[in-house]
Order: sequence, then structure tokens, then C-alpha cells
Amino acid sequence: MAAAMARGGQRRGLCHRMLRAAGALGGLPGPGLGAGRAAAAGWSRPVPGGEVQYCAELVRKRDYEGFLCSLLLPAESRISAFALRAFNVELAQIKDSITQKTTGLIRMQFWREAVEAIYCDNPPHQPVATELWRAVKRHNLTKMWFMKIIDEREKNLDDRAYRNIQELETYAENTQSALLYLTLEMLGVRDIHADHAASHIGKAQGIVTCLRATPYHSTRKKVFLPMDICMLHGVSQEDFIRGKQEKNVRDVIYDIASQAHIHLEHARSFSKKVPVKAYPAFLCTVPLDDYLCNVQKVDFNIFHPRLQKKNPLLPLHLYIRSWKKTY
Repeated sequence: MAAAMARGGQRRGLCHRMLRAAGALGGLPGPGLGAGRAAAAGWSRPVPGGEVQYCAELVRKRDYEGFLCSLLLPAESRISAFALRAFNVELAQIKDSITQKTTGLIRMQFWREAVEAIYCDNPPHQPVATELWRAVKRHNLTKMWFMKIIDEREKNLDDRAYRNIQELETYAENTQSALLYLTLEMLGVRDIHADHAASHIGKAQGIVTCLRATPYHSTRKKVFLPMDICMLHGVSQEDFIRGKQEKNVRDVIYDIASQAHIHLEHARSFSKKVPVKAYPAFLCTVPLDDYLCNVQKVDFNIFHPRLQKKNPLLPLHLYIRSWKKTY
């Protein structure tokens, strides 16, 4: 019992150290009243200098795993990583926050114009855009990857399932992999082997994200899992909406999860050729491994309560992986 309490204290101490690192980024006043185009679009603006804290807090609330991974990046890349992930959060939450596609298109266009303005050294008065501009200047980030993310997110505003696993992988490549390419640039890594690993890890991330979101989407009577795999096992969208757990439903999840696992294995096959400097960008493999392991333990029952719980040991596992310099 004493040993368990000691381990618990170590975990809390680790989390405290990681969160103190995040606090060191900000410690500034919170958001104030907005102005200009961003305010008209419904965004608030922090007081001058508060953009870093704004981005970090947004990521902590909306992308906790990404928040933890960003904390373990080198100090010179950490602030920029929060800006990048905050940008991704802003785009990702558009689809779930709209009732009409037109509204989503308007917000996507705001971000498209914001990126154009960032590369003209004239970012809009919006906290994420301001901090993203600083990241672009700091690391000479490639504009194309931002545009790919926006374009793909915009195409994904349609509420329809992916036709096949390849379509899901294309979406993941143009969103999750693109984020990893930008993260590599923040780390000063421009290497073909690192890019190949990032491509596969991004695809695994996109597939796992689709799986993890399935119970939530099902409650809203929406299913986005690849139709070709569902049809192969004779499973309809209605089966997921009703939360069925028959073997053929679990077989669909098995096939999709297996594809994510294959991508992770491919990414690791490059590990001896990938510069060690790139490894921090790939810490997201830790929560991916965790989810795939857990979904296997519950026999691919996507609705099992265990899969909806946060892993309290995730900060420790991330820290160990970072220390070992592996992915």
C-alpha cells in the first residue's frame, strides 16, 4: 500500500512538473474584449501578450493528449506547438458547432484568409492567428500544409461516412500528417525518413480518432466509419446508432483498428533512419498505442465504458517514452 501511495505521489509530481512547464509559457492575463475582423466573427482577443496562454489553455481543454505531448517538446518549439495545435482545435470544432454548412464554410474561409494574411505579415486580431504568425516567423513553416488542413477540413463538413478506408486515410494524411510535418519543421527536422514516419503516424491518428469518436457520433445518429468495411461484414449505420455489440460489428472495429496498427508498425520500421531530433514529434504514438491496446482488451467493443476513460498514467508513459527517445 505504501508503495502504491509512493507511485501515486510520483505521478502527481510528474503531472505538476509538466503543468508548471505549461504555466511558464503564460502567467499572463486572460482574454479580454475582441476587436476588428476576429471580433466580428465571434472570437475574443487576449490582452497584449496573452496569446500564448490562450493557445495553451485552448489545447489543454480541447486536445488534452496533444497538450501533454506539446509540453515534452524542446522549449524553443513548445510555444509554437501550442499555436499549431490551437489552430487545429479551432478548425476541428467548426463541424460540431454548426447547424448549417454555410456557416462552416464562412469560418473555414476566415482561417484561409487568416493564413494568407499571416504569410503577408498582417495576421488578424485573433489570438491563435497572432501566435501562429509568430510560429511561422520563428520556424519558417510551410504555408502549403496549413492550406491542406483547411481544405480537407472544409471538404469534411459534409455529414457522410467515408466511402472506404483509403478515403479516411487521405483525410488523415491531409490533416493529422500535415500537423506532424509542421511539427517536424518546428523541431528543425526536414528529412524524408521522418516525413515517411509522420505520414503513417498521421494516418494511424486519423483512424483512431474516427474510432474514438464513434460512440459520440452515434448518439447524434451519425456514423462516419468506412462503408466498404461495414458492408463487408453486413453491418449498417443503424447497428452503430443502436449501440449493437454483435460479432460482425466488432469485426468492423477490428479491421479498422488493425489498419491503424499497421501504419504504426510501418512508421517504426523507419526508426533507425529517422533523426533522433524528430522523435518528440511522434510522442502521439503513446496514446494511440494505449487506445489500440485497450480496444483489443475489450474485444473490439467500441462502446465499452473503459474506452471512454482517460488514462491517469498517460503523463508518466509519455515522459518515459520521451526519456527513452523512442516512438
